[in-house]
Amino acid sequence: MTRRASLLGSVIRAIASAIVALGCMAALVAAAPAPAGAAEVTVTGDNATHYLAYKVFSCDVSGGKATNVAWDSDAARKAAGQAGVPTQTAQDAAEWMGQNLSDGSAAAYALARALMASDAGATHVTAGEPATLSAGYWLIVADESRLGESQSGTAPVFVLLGKGASKTIAPKSAVPTVTKHVQENSTSAWQKAADATVGDDVWWRLEATVPAGTQGYAAYDVEFVDRMSAGLAAGKVASTARVYVKVGTGSAWAASTEAADTTTKGWTDVTSSCSIEVSGQGFTVKSPDLVSLLGAEAFASKGAQVCVIYNAPLNQRCNHGAAKGNPNEVCLRYPASPLGHGSYLSTPKDDATAYTWDVRLTKRSSSGDEPLSGAVLSVTDPQGRHLVQDGGWSNDASTVTTDGNGRVTLSGVDSGTYRVTEVRAPKGYKRFEGSRKLVLKVAGLDVAQVASAHPTLTISAESPLRADSVDGSTSLAHASLINTPTSPGVTPPGGTAIAKTGDPNNLAIAVAATLVGCGLVVMGLKVRKKRQEGHR
Repeated sequence: MTRRASLLGSVIRAIASAIVALGCMAALVAAAPAPAGAAEVTVTGDNATHYLAYKVFSCDVSGGKATNVAWDSDAARKAAGQAGVPTQTAQDAAEWMGQNLSDGSAAAYALARALMASDAGATHVTAGEPATLSAGYWLIVADESRLGESQSGTAPVFVLLGKGASKTIAPKSAVPTVTKHVQENSTSAWQKAADATVGDDVWWRLEATVPAGTQGYAAYDVEFVDRMSAGLAAGKVASTARVYVKVGTGSAWAASTEAADTTTKGWTDVTSSCSIEVSGQGFTVKSPDLVSLLGAEAFASKGAQVCVIYNAPLNQRCNHGAAKGNPNEVCLRYPASPLGHGSYLSTPKDDATAYTWDVRLTKRSSSGDEPLSGAVLSVTDPQGRHLVQDGGWSNDASTVTTDGNGRVTLSGVDSGTYRVTEVRAPKGYKRFEGSRKLVLKVAGLDVAQVASAHPTLTISAESPLRADSVDGSTSLAHASLINTPTSPGVTPPGGTAIAKTGDPNNLAIAVAATLVGCGLVVMGLKVRKKRQEGHR
């Protein structure tokens, strides 16, 4: 038993010693310095998160100059030769690169493309995290296979890393943005939200901004990918779409298309050079090549803006009220990289929306608010058009008649001032003279983003119109038109009345009329008698 205990203790001590030894080894590994001859590099920037580092040369670095230069691999040497670099010796190549691989030069892009297409191995680098690289001459570019939304390939960066060096680099890139706005017709302002009458023109604006810094792109075009909700009519898009381009950034499209002489100042109409395709509720607009259109130097150094204007009215399927609106989205497709091969990336979506409203006007008696059918009304909108019985609007004079519930509905209308005139009152009621205002006002349309739009509709009216309420969930506005009953025997304005027997006033009028009639008869008889005597 004692022997077994002794043996067990020996085993335990051996295991403990092994654990301590492993711990010491781990500590040594963790504390090991970077490999001899290594350097550290950190890549910054927001337009890519993953990068690739290709080693061209191994070398010693002193005072910013490379010595003992040797090709890192045969693949790197071949790639350099394909890019036009003299490759008789590595030293010759290094000196040539030092003279010709300036920032944004054609030679730098050519060598980068050749290395990326070669069998030369690449080291993965994560943006913002220090990476250990051996001393030498390196190419660092974005990993194009891992680019995502609102990212971009980068201009090539060639960096010389000496033993123990620590460098931070910021590769250049250019990511475009896109915005969408809708025009508020009452002010001509471009906003994220507006309101309109169903069927009326609603103008939308798409605007892409390509920042400066597009050096290296042999060609650069952008494609708007637009998606309209079911409540917008796409039938006018193709015929009304216009595309404009401007060198530089920061300009605003400030007015409507109707003021073309001032609106388009400084912009070039390139519609005829664009591809515009409409399919269902979506359409695309592809710009011409901006490099050839604007010039490589101007485009790269100043950037550009591309603007699309088109008309998409609200249709009969649109949402009414403030709850949903009728959104219209766009994203922009753009070339992924100056070093890429025709691949495209996309921006996030941007949107704008349009609203429309409903008004229920009820004809009522001043006695008990009883609904009155059969009233004939003339209702005009802010554009002077007349409401017709089917709910549409006409430029010709038209009237509507209140239904069995005393109602007339204004469906899918814009905010603004409406005028109501009573053409004929219901039987037994007075017709009011002239016209009265019914005013719809909307607050909360001029917002920075559609998500912030919570429009509020209010209604006001001139007597005998009465603003009743606005439904909080549907935004349906309620108003009434109050009629006063006529007194017995009184002729209402614009109408007729029949005298009633037994009324003292009516009896006096009848007696007076009878006496006047008798007088006329007597006078007639006297005239006839005198004429007869004159003939004798």
